[in-house]
Amino acid sequence: MIRTGAFVAALLAGLSPAWAKEVTVTQKGQQFNPRTLTLKVGDEIVFLNDDTGTHNVFSESPGNAFDLKAQRPGTRTNVTFSSAGQVDVRCAIHPTMRLSVTVE
Repeated sequence: MIRTGAFVAALLAGLSPAWAKEVTVTQKGQQFNPRTLTLKVGDEIVFLNDDTGTHNVFSESPGNAFDLKAQRPGTRTNVTFSSAGQVDVRCAIHPTMRLSVTVE
């Protein structure tokens, strides 16, 4: 059960963890799947390296920049998107890997 104070704080921050969505994006065959997503502010992507090699998933997009560094096969890493806008996600090891995320 969410305490009233925590619930109000989450609403005031524009984030409501109880309603946040979690989407899994896999990395396999040196590609992201899916390749495009639309999320709400506060939603989360679970990046799952389901490939045979290491990936380095990152974004330099303002408001949603992150760098997962070396993500070995089988690794799952969560990223929360806290700002509205377009987010371009790439792999520093495999430059053809691209994911486009629209955060509303």
